[in-house]
Amino acid sequence: MNHGLKSCLSTILKESIVGVSSVHGGDISKAYRIDTSNNFYFLKLNGTINAEKMFQSEAYGLQWIHETNTIKTPKVLACDTFEDTAFLLMEFIESKPPLTKDFKNLGLQLAELHKCTSKDFGLHQDNFIGNLAQSNTQHKTWLDFYMHERLAPQLELAKQKHLLTNGECPPIHKIEDSLKSLFTDIKPVLLHGDLWSGNYLISKDGTPYLIDPAVYYGHREVDIAMSKLFGGFDISFYNAYESNFKRDENTSARIEIYQLYYLLVHLNLFGRSYHGSVVSFLKKYF
Repeated sequence: MNHGLKSCLSTILKESIVGVSSVHGGDISKAYRIDTSNNFYFLKLNGTINAEKMFQSEAYGLQWIHETNTIKTPKVLACDTFEDTAFLLMEFIESKPPLTKDFKNLGLQLAELHKCTSKDFGLHQDNFIGNLAQSNTQHKTWLDFYMHERLAPQLELAKQKHLLTNGECPPIHKIEDSLKSLFTDIKPVLLHGDLWSGNYLISKDGTPYLIDPAVYYGHREVDIAMSKLFGGFDISFYNAYESNFKRDENTSARIEIYQLYYLLVHLNLFGRSYHGSVVSFLKKYF
């Protein structure tokens, strides 16, 4: 990190920086722990063309979740650009490996987040999933939203990238017809939007935190689907969550259909290693 950026951050923090160390921050941005004499802070840096918009969306999502008073998020201290590099500065959450009781608390608090409702599906602004644009254009029905703002854009992008062929992508009307019977009585609730194991923390005192959100109002099972895509959380998380929301006969099918969106995102971000899973789901349901 150059001297100019450190000076800029010191001015924002009103503290002298005494140490900077690289930490794990995901696949998209560089991440650092910033040490001052009194505190620790978390910094993300990204120099790509959409980085500032990505960080602004992330900061907005963290604040949106925070204001529900259901589950904690790190406090955002600054979101700006320095010499063509965007940065997001937050409080540093010292974390620990989760215990069974921590997963239970995470499940209970996620359920409370999912009780925050809206009249429409989507959000009044777009955001990102990874570094891919995520449209949140609002719709009155979940079927319309999930089809036109989630599956269709990712299928089209995969075709543009030559990761899927036209023959591997079912027609939109066929997908819609298949989903109608599964998407009934669904209410819009506030979602984290990208809830995998890398996007929550358990602080040293056992408090759950959500990080890196891609928020919008959608079906609550979307967050559960993502949590299960790469191995799943501890069973105590799901038991606690389902003490508030019960499964029905279509839950398992819907979860795989929601996982399809995330698999398409991974296909478009990381390439053909996700091709087989995507095609398998497309054939199974459409």
